[in-house]
Amino acid sequence: MKEKNGREFLKDTVRSIPDYPKKGIIFRDLSTVFQDKDAFATALELLEDRIRGGSGQPIVFDKIAGIEARGFILAGALAARLGGGVVMLRKPGKLPYRRRSIEYTLEYGKDAMEIHEDAVIPGDRIILIDDLLATGGTAAAACKLIEEGGGKIVMILFLVELPDLGGREKLKAYDTQAIIGFEGD
Repeated sequence: MKEKNGREFLKDTVRSIPDYPKKGIIFRDLSTVFQDKDAFATALELLEDRIRGGSGQPIVFDKIAGIEARGFILAGALAARLGGGVVMLRKPGKLPYRRRSIEYTLEYGKDAMEIHEDAVIPGDRIILIDDLLATGGTAAAACKLIEEGGGKIVMILFLVELPDLGGREKLKAYDTQAIIGFEGD
């Protein structure tokens, strides 16, 4: 499938919900991409193409780190297709083994995430993936947890970016890519 056509198909598949969670916001519901077999296959194909380098050099990696919860789906599927392990970045209290935590600020408050202390070993080359890039706080915190474990972020991938929210600015030190974007959100 050609990238342009695939990207247009995905963009058309995303459900837009006006005034949710509050008036003036357009919520981009990606569950429609995950529940449609053709859209999900297209999303994986386009993400895989970015990792394989498209027309450039392929990205060399050891593990794909997914941010809870939709990032897990993408990380697992891509790791199965391309090889490599999966790292889970979770909300506090969800990981049973020794873990490292980070608290970070969001536009509306604070949040936190955790990673098993042995999920990333020094020298691991990591692709970080999540479904949506908005303000970038969650992804920036995930990068910090991975780097504290000795990992090197080789790419950050998102299905969707809301560029007007400026999240890419927090990730400017990394190769950050998104498959589709929605301007004006």
